[in-house]
Amino acid sequence: MMKLNNFNLRDKGAAIWGGWSRPVRTVFVLIVIVLVGLVPFAPSWGPTSFLNTPITSFENVLVYPVGMFVLMALGLNIVVGKSGLLDLGYIAFFAIGAYSQAILSTLHGWNTWQILPFGIVFAMLSGVLLGLPALRLRGDYLAIITLGFGEIVRIVSLNLSVTGGPNGIAGIPNPPTIFGFEFNLMFPEHFFWLVLAMILLVIWMIRRFTARRPGRAWEAIRQDEDVAALMGVNTLVYKLWSFVIGAAVAGAAGVIYASKVMVISPDMFKFDVSILILACVVFGGIGNIWGVVLGASILAYLPERIRFISDARQVIFGLVLIMMNLRPDGLLPRKKREKIEAKRTM
Repeated sequence: MMKLNNFNLRDKGAAIWGGWSRPVRTVFVLIVIVLVGLVPFAPSWGPTSFLNTPITSFENVLVYPVGMFVLMALGLNIVVGKSGLLDLGYIAFFAIGAYSQAILSTLHGWNTWQILPFGIVFAMLSGVLLGLPALRLRGDYLAIITLGFGEIVRIVSLNLSVTGGPNGIAGIPNPPTIFGFEFNLMFPEHFFWLVLAMILLVIWMIRRFTARRPGRAWEAIRQDEDVAALMGVNTLVYKLWSFVIGAAVAGAAGVIYASKVMVISPDMFKFDVSILILACVVFGGIGNIWGVVLGASILAYLPERIRFISDARQVIFGLVLIMMNLRPDGLLPRKKREKIEAKRTM
């Protein structure tokens, strides 16, 4: 009954949205974007002062981990949520983007805006190199290969001199000023607005793909890959598409992250980060863009907000994940999945 009521609630929301004209929808979306853009100033509004974190400033937490987790979760959702592929090494693409920024900026003097397209391309090429042999496999076998790839990237960066070995690379410059926005420690809100713009761009891209042939192919592959192949869908090509696009998002996030923290090391790209990003996708609702954004925001911000209770915060974090038993399909499940569950409960 609970799931049926949730479905009816969403159905009413969809009906309200569908009843609005296009200009009204546009105005509503713009208002929401402006309000989200003002979030860095929320702790100074009085009633929302509790948002301040005990150690790191709220503005910095919004960039990392919140903004970066949302961005990476959206990229991973293309692979896991849209195509139904289990990727346990997603952090590798994030690391490739970060090391692209670190190496090209410190050794060759390039700035972030010059490096960004190269970081994306390097991550995409890595996705192709991994995807061509790996995507012929399914299920646990694919998960094991992606997990191994993530560890290979970390171990390689741990042993190469160009990556600084275990010490990593320090002295990474911040992005240069663009359109009057300065990117340094004094203006963390500028980094947040940059990450927000990237998140909006990724959401727009995903929605465009979903409404077109690639989205329909991903949905068919997710439902039943064998049937999709029999219906003429080139499953390898479309799975590779999802892998490469997801890798591009992670690579872009890695470039911005490295330019923000100014020092990176292999310890920042461990396997547990991949698992945490995957948890964001599952916790929010696999395949649902807005669910993934909500889940990533909660799982990224919560540990920072309760950092004052030291190690016990991990227990609270674990309890939040255990609460998924009450919502096994996530906080905001896919509409199609919710319809199926609603019918089963009738």
